[in-house]
Parts: sequence; structure tokens; C-alpha cells
Amino acid sequence: MMKFFKPLVILYLLIFVSSEYSYGQGCSDAGFCTMGAMKPSQIYTKKINFKLRSAEISYGRAKTTLSPVITAATVDFTFGINEKTSFQIKLPYYWVSGNLGETSGLSDISYSFTKNVYSTEKFHINATLGGKIPTNKSDLDREVESQFLTTGMPEGTSVDLPMYYQTSLGSYDLVAGASFISQKWMFATGIQIALTENENDFRWGQWNNYVDTVSYLKDNALANDLKRGTDIMFRVERAFHFSKWDIRVGMLPIFRITKDEILDIIPGSPTEGQRIKLDNTTGLALTGILNVAYHFNTNNSINILYGQKITDRKLNPDGLTRENVFSLGYVIRF
Repeated sequence: MMKFFKPLVILYLLIFVSSEYSYGQGCSDAGFCTMGAMKPSQIYTKKINFKLRSAEISYGRAKTTLSPVITAATVDFTFGINEKTSFQIKLPYYWVSGNLGETSGLSDISYSFTKNVYSTEKFHINATLGGKIPTNKSDLDREVESQFLTTGMPEGTSVDLPMYYQTSLGSYDLVAGASFISQKWMFATGIQIALTENENDFRWGQWNNYVDTVSYLKDNALANDLKRGTDIMFRVERAFHFSKWDIRVGMLPIFRITKDEILDIIPGSPTEGQRIKLDNTTGLALTGILNVAYHFNTNNSINILYGQKITDRKLNPDGLTRENVFSLGYVIRF
């Protein structure tokens, strides 16, 4: 037990320092940057064997660019199907708290199949195909307190919360990607396509009677019947190995290449009641990544992931923007 004491102390200090300056989980994207071949910090071995299985339990806390604070616990399972093919499923649970209310629930379920398509003694090339299943329609709401009800609003009236408070993106998604992995480097790319719209119906006017700052409401972008644009990601990661320590630094650029689309519900707008494409929703979201892992043995390890947002898109109706990323995970392979 004593041989684990020093690394555990160092890991505790890393957690403490990081949590003082950062909040976050995920990678400010719709989830595909941790799926299959795109997953960070994959361990290179000369002989790949996907028949191995693994389970990771991780915990994170996120401060969004507005008031909501998000806490997340995720269980990530990978099952080997044969020596070259594996199946992954991720089950995240979210707790969200902000000045417009509180929500909690199972978040979107991710699944993927990954296949090793080419290998040499120096590198592997893997490919992934999968998707995401929504756990609700992005229509979680809040009941209006009786003292704020206006004439004509019945008791029990509820109004939709903005996307930052939603535990699901509310859409079925298609995900595909590939990676190149060697002893020192990882290069990955992927694409995520929203196949359906959500059913969010957050409206600024519904909240005007019982919040103090109308301008704050408008910081929450409208996402009525949102269909997200298509995302393309790239991951570059450099590994440094020190006995049982594994340190990786990298960059994660995500490009939204098509505009987000919503239903225009603004009264008096020339396009009221029509679907419109939103300007300023395309472009680059760039994150710098640091991952530190300690391997107790070949089957057990602890991972700490920290990411710092470098740049983001101007408008983010999906509510995915995070200033920082921090997560702690325990991995067991069996």
C-alpha cells in the first residue's frame, strides 16, 4: 500500500490545484471527441487486441459561460467483440444548477463500434461508427411561482428552460471517425451529424415577469426546435512516458461547418413561424488539452484531464460552451 502513497498524494495535489482554477466536463462539443477511435490518451501496444474490456467511472464539474454549474458522473464501458473490433457505450448523468432553476437526469447515451483497419509494429489505424440517443427532447421546464403569474396564466404554468439547463441535446446523431496511434503520437478526426431537431421552446418573453434582468435572459440564445450544424473534429496528442506515469499534451479543434437552424418565434419578425439558419454559429472552437495518468498496474489507472478553451464560436444555441474542462476518472481493464 505504501508504494501507492506518493503517486496518490501527487494526484490529489493536481486535483486540488486544477479544481481551484477550472470547472468543466466534456470538451465543449456534442460528445463525439471521447468516442471510439477519437477517445484521448489511448495506449499504444505493438499487438492490438480489442478483446480486452474496460470500464471507466469519471466525475466532473463545469462552470458554463453563464450562471449554470454542471456536475456530471459518467460510466464508460468498452467490450471486445473480437481481436480487431470493440463496442463502446457511455452513460452520463447530469446535475445542473443556475439562477433560472435546477435540473438533473440521464444525459444522451453514446454508442460506437471501433475496428482496427491497419497495423504495423510502429502504428495502428482505427475507424469508428456510432451515434447518440437522446434521453429527452430538450424540453425540461420550470413551474412559474404563483406570485409571478400574470392575468390569464393558470396555476401550474411551466416555461421551458434554455439549453444550458437541458440534460439532453434532444436529437439523434450520427458519428464517424478514425485515428492514427503510435508510441508518441495520436492523430484523430471525426464527424458528428444531428439527424433530428430538438423540441426546446425557451422564450425570453415568458420569463420577463419573474426575473430581474431581461438582458441576462437574452444571453441565453433561442434554440426552438434546434437542429445543430455538422461538426468536424481533429485531435493532435503527444505522449510522454515516465515509468508508471503517462503525460499527454494536445490540441482539440472542432469546426462547425454548417449553420444551426431554429424555428423563429420572435413576435413581429419577418420570418416569424419559419425555420431560419443562424449567423455566427459556424467556425472554430479550439481547446488545449493536458492528460495525466498514473498506472498502478496493467489493469488499473487514474486519469486527470484538463482542457482550456482558447477560442469559440460567437453564437452557441446548443449551450455546450465551457470555459475550462476538468475531469477525474478511474479505469479498470479486465
